[in-house]
Amino acid sequence: MSKFKRKGKGGTPAISTASLPDIVFMLLFFFMVTTTMREVDLKVKNTKPNATEIQKLERKSLVSYIYVGAPKDRLATQFGTEPRIQLNDAFAKLTDISQWVETEREARNEAERPLLTISIKADKKVKMGLISDLKQELRKAQALKINYSATPGEIFGGKKK
Repeated sequence: MSKFKRKGKGGTPAISTASLPDIVFMLLFFFMVTTTMREVDLKVKNTKPNATEIQKLERKSLVSYIYVGAPKDRLATQFGTEPRIQLNDAFAKLTDISQWVETEREARNEAERPLLTISIKADKKVKMGLISDLKQELRKAQALKINYSATPGEIFGGKKK
C-alpha cells in the first residue's frame, strides 16, 4: 500500500465567496416582494367602531379613503384636538370634498369610474354631525357609493361582548 503525503500544514481551506452575490440578491428580491409601501401617512387617530354585519370589499383598487378623527398627538399642538378630515396626505375642509372626488375619478380608468367606492374610515369618537356633513358633500359630488370601515364585533352596553 502506498502512503498518502500531506502537502504543507493541515488546515481548513478558505471559504468560497463565489455564491455570496447570489445570496445577497435573493435577500434583496425577497424584501422587495414582501415589503408593502404605505400609500397614506395617517395624521388622525383612527380607532374603528365595531359592527356586526360586515362585508369585505372585492376590489380595493376601486376604493378611495377618507379618514376622519382627531389629529394625532404630535400634530395636536398645530391643528388642535377637534376631529378633522384627511384626504390622501393632507387635512381638508368639507368644501374640498367635491374637488377631491373629481380628482379620484380622473385617476381611474373610464370604465371603472362608476365603480368607485368612497370608504369613510372614521374614529369611533367622531360625532355623527361631521359624518352627516361629509355624506352631504359626497352626495353633491355625485359620489353615491359609500362604505364605512369597521371591525367585527358586537357591543352591548358600551362594552365589547
